[in-house]
Amino acid sequence: MLVLFETSVGYAIFKVLNEKKLQEVDSLWKEFETPEKANKIVKLKHFEKFQDTAEALAAFTALMEGKINKQLKKVLKKIVKEAHEPLAVADAKLGGVIKEKLNLSCIHSPVVNELMRGIRSQMDGLIPGVEPREMAAMCLGLAHSLSRYRLKFSADKVDTMIVQAISLLDDLDKELNNYIMRCREWYGWHFPELGKIISDNLTYCKCLQKVGDRKNYASAKLSELLPEEVEAEVKAAAEISMGTEVSEEDICNILHLCTQVIEISEYRTQLYEYLQNRMMAIAPNVTVMVGELVGARLIAHAGSLLNLAKHEASTVQILGAEKALFRALKSRRDTPKYGLIYHA
Repeated sequence: MLVLFETSVGYAIFKVLNEKKLQEVDSLWKEFETPEKANKIVKLKHFEKFQDTAEALAAFTALMEGKINKQLKKVLKKIVKEAHEPLAVADAKLGGVIKEKLNLSCIHSPVVNELMRGIRSQMDGLIPGVEPREMAAMCLGLAHSLSRYRLKFSADKVDTMIVQAISLLDDLDKELNNYIMRCREWYGWHFPELGKIISDNLTYCKCLQKVGDRKNYASAKLSELLPEEVEAEVKAAAEISMGTEVSEEDICNILHLCTQVIEISEYRTQLYEYLQNRMMAIAPNVTVMVGELVGARLIAHAGSLLNLAKHEASTVQILGAEKALFRALKSRRDTPKYGLIYHA
């Protein structure tokens, strides 16, 4: 039997010399107590060394994804196929891929795991020509490169931007509502009729920013913001308004608040477009089915797109209504039918 052993320095193929010893799984570790004992169990048949850290990174990322890179394929074809012996592998998924691609018999069992542990414990003695310091340095370099690669290209992290964007969008909506309510209430003391005539919040703030004091409405031109009939109604209401007089300083503060509302509204529009583009790029199917806002909220509530994909249909159905569900279960009443997807 041959053993495929992956190290940070390269691929090693070992030949098992005494297969009878492998039958005693519990006491197999005793055979690897010293390098001399280990050499009686396994012997190095071939060692394919990596040229640099970049090559090692490419090899290990392929192994993590359950793929065989060109270098490993070349080694297996050259050494294992010619030997006509079964190959012991540490990863069952990798064994399945090797069997499918190269038609080689692969073994993965508790015995193989113990054998791998034994080889790892005496690696310096079993692989000649590799300095322990070189092995440690290569191992550290590979660990750093692998961590950077996983952080940079992790599929789980792509949807973090969506989670942050939808959370910020909801926060902006709350702030806008508070600001607009305060603006209407504040300016309502001076010109209360305007709030009933102009229902759109952004148009209301833009009118305030352009005109200011209600005395200026008679000479102001609002045709860019309002239809003719609404403009005429506003001017007529300004002449007979029941509002109180306010100072110039009060108007300045109200106008500053209006500017904040307009700027936040413009940024919210820009953020919404950004969220639309990200959702279509990352989760197009979800976007088409439930819309970008509901889709983004589902991803944020689940924690990530991967977590959402793993949820059962019944769980997705009540996402966002957990409190109501447990309250209903506790009081033995009807449970909620829908959560966030109700707004789709």
